[in-house]
Amino acid sequence: MSSLSSNDFLHFLIIVFVLLAAGRILGELFRKMNQPAVMGELVGGLLLGPSVLGFFFPSVFHSIFTSSSGASVGFDGLSRLAIILFLFIAGMEVHFNDILKRGKAAAKISLMSILFPFAAGYFGTLFFYHRLFETSSGSTYVAALFMGTALSITALSVLAKILIDLDLGRTRFGSLLLTAAMVNDFAGWLLFSIVINLSNMKHEGPGVWQTVALVILFTVLLLTIGRKLIDRLFGFVSRHFQGSGPSLILAILICMLGAVFTEWVGIHAIFGAFLTGVAVGNSTQFSVKSKETLHQFVTFLFAPLFFVSIGLRVNLERDFDLLTCTFILAVASLGKILGGFIGANLSGFKVHKAFAVAFAMNARGSMEIVLGLLALQARIINERIFVGLVFMTFVTILMAGPALRYFLARHEKKNLVTEVA
Repeated sequence: MSSLSSNDFLHFLIIVFVLLAAGRILGELFRKMNQPAVMGELVGGLLLGPSVLGFFFPSVFHSIFTSSSGASVGFDGLSRLAIILFLFIAGMEVHFNDILKRGKAAAKISLMSILFPFAAGYFGTLFFYHRLFETSSGSTYVAALFMGTALSITALSVLAKILIDLDLGRTRFGSLLLTAAMVNDFAGWLLFSIVINLSNMKHEGPGVWQTVALVILFTVLLLTIGRKLIDRLFGFVSRHFQGSGPSLILAILICMLGAVFTEWVGIHAIFGAFLTGVAVGNSTQFSVKSKETLHQFVTFLFAPLFFVSIGLRVNLERDFDLLTCTFILAVASLGKILGGFIGANLSGFKVHKAFAVAFAMNARGSMEIVLGLLALQARIINERIFVGLVFMTFVTILMAGPALRYFLARHEKKNLVTEVA
């Protein structure tokens, strides 16, 4: 097994220190401004990357980030592990009981808020492919499927933060929105697993349709028999071992096992991590305290490293294109708002609350950026589209809170408990 030289390891430690410090400081600063920490972490990456530091002080940028190939490879491995763990805890936020309890209304909102932006992203990409989307892979339909999927997903964590800030988290209205976002997230990752397999990525393992069948089978088994087995495993560990350490190790091992399987079949390790997160998060034997410990550990240590590293990949001076950014923002927002409004209307909400639902479902976040990065690595999209997705994420996050405040006046909050759920 090869190892890093002393110089490479020193550069690796410097990279981790600089990115972690920038991510945490700017993440907390954005939290103070009532914005998601992920925005601060991305800004940290932009400031340290070729867009700012590399543009104004290229020698400093090179000496920290590109002078040691061994350190770069080491950090790439660390950032991949970080996103696997991040998707694992994202899956833990999907609560099956809530989905079943509010399934009918949530399904209508979720279905419409997936269908409309998916169609808009798919057909918009086909129409503008040669102008905006063309890559060396030349896969028009895969690019269209990806854009439809990426524009369909609502940011569950961002939406939860906005609802808590507006004191709506514990209302039936807020619970319904979160449930719809959970369904939305889950469906989005299933779609993306198929898209990433249909791309021209090389992998060892089964063919395309075998892979799709394996993923469907894996999903069904994991969320039925697997959930019960995982629950019993956590029960066994809690009865025979003291402290939360053994349960945390078991959770991470389950995450890694799921990641290994889906990476082997050619989807991506993060899909297995997300699904095992759903199964682990719904275990009654995995304590709330342990879940919170794992959540804090990943969000404060690993997630900032990943999202700051994304900012390092963005070169605004080279890749920012106003037309591309405007197109992606317009298609994403119009499709999501229209779909969310129709879904809410079908669920019995009146006009102003239907618009509140629509703008809430329009909030994007870390998932779109993760999808964008994976698609960029798979050459499904180019750098301009990736920058456009990051731009769209920032703007929709900034839109969501004020729009909800506007459509839900304070005196109406008392009546939200009696709203359709």
